[in-house]
Amino acid sequence: MSFVKSAMKKLEQMFLGQYYYSLDEKSRLTVPACYRDLLSDGAFVTQGFDCNILVLTTGAFQEIYKCVMAMNIADPLVRLLIRMLLGNASQLEMDESGSIIVPQKLRELADLKDEAVIVGQGDYFEIWAPLLWNRQEIRLQDAEANAQRLAVLDLTRH
Repeated sequence: MSFVKSAMKKLEQMFLGQYYYSLDEKSRLTVPACYRDLLSDGAFVTQGFDCNILVLTTGAFQEIYKCVMAMNIADPLVRLLIRMLLGNASQLEMDESGSIIVPQKLRELADLKDEAVIVGQGDYFEIWAPLLWNRQEIRLQDAEANAQRLAVLDLTRH
């Protein structure tokens, strides 16, 4: 397989883009059609870091689990991280129409009511309340602040 085809295949196996959906009366949220195959082996949902919700494939969730469980639980920050990620996690089931039920506690934590923005993040995707996502987008569009924030990251290595 050529490099370009290999790179395209990897891109096809990622959560990318932004999608706007409504939650129905049973708190079901439609998963974008292009994401559904990536969730065919199951998925987990948990509290995000920015008043949002994370949806991870089973493999991605297992990697995070291994990482946090390898940390020193005597460290209070580690315990907080474990409580946040694992204490709020649950396994997701996608129904035949491609919808998931977002747990009530997570909906409350993310201020999710009747509309949601789904934002691809490569190995996982986030679910945002539209108002909170709009605030994120404003931050993302601030070129000067981005230059300062991102200067500490070495983006030239790859």
